[in-house]
Amino acid sequence: MALDAVQAISQLQDRSSAKRRSAAKRLRKLGDPSAGPALLEALKNEVRDTRTWETQYQMTMALGTCGSPSDQSYLRDLVLQRETLHAVHTAGGDAIVRLSYMEHSHTEAIRWCLSTGNKTLMGGALQAMAMLRLVLDQETVTSVLDFVEARSPHDGIYFWPAVAAAGWTGQRVHDFLTSCVSGPRSDVVEAATNSLAGKYGTYRPL
Repeated sequence: MALDAVQAISQLQDRSSAKRRSAAKRLRKLGDPSAGPALLEALKNEVRDTRTWETQYQMTMALGTCGSPSDQSYLRDLVLQRETLHAVHTAGGDAIVRLSYMEHSHTEAIRWCLSTGNKTLMGGALQAMAMLRLVLDQETVTSVLDFVEARSPHDGIYFWPAVAAAGWTGQRVHDFLTSCVSGPRSDVVEAATNSLAGKYGTYRPL
């Protein structure tokens, strides 16, 4: 284990929320799997305090880069609890997709996030999907676009699918991107324009 990771893991137990958050950010960047168990335990303790939403967010995101697929069970239970903060829903969706990708079960994970009907959770899942540049099967693409297009075009949830769609195929995808280009949000317009122009990187097949 790298010295940076050792120090960051130790700092997860600091009395200061800011320092715990800083440690989580560092571990998220390092992506050291040896930090996974410590992050999981730290997150379980952190979610008891509703005041530390930023720290909870960073710990959850860090678990997505340092954890193992087995950590999904805890995260799925966590995001289904009424008292779980919105920031953790976003990070949880991202982490669940990242962890599922490790065992090539990300399609199931995306479908599970969709099945909850939780827009915040799905927003995080869409973020990871785009950042990992995942190619999805047509059925899952259709489900994702159905979910997104049920929202107002003013909704920020359009952004990540507009990025991710660069690696998808089919008329439905083209229509979605074309619609985004003429939409009301400048960030979505730019993302869709770049996707149509093929400006995003290589995508990872199923």
